[in-house]
Amino acid sequence: MSFDWHAGPITRTTLLDKNYRNTQKVRQFLLGECGAAFKFDRTFMAWIKSGVPSTMGDVADEWMRTRR
Repeated sequence: MSFDWHAGPITRTTLLDKNYRNTQKVRQFLLGECGAAFKFDRTFMAWIKSGVPSTMGDVADEWMRTRR
């Protein structure tokens, strides 16, 4: 059973799966983790879908690492 990116609870340990979607819940999570400056861009979205990150914590950490 795949994760529901629209309604499921998103935490730092939420695993990314092949059905990952950039939903409002994902954006809310990342705003909370990364601050008000967070925004998606094509490069970052491509990185998320590349298979490199394994959890939403990895996603937040990468955004913070590349924006410092």
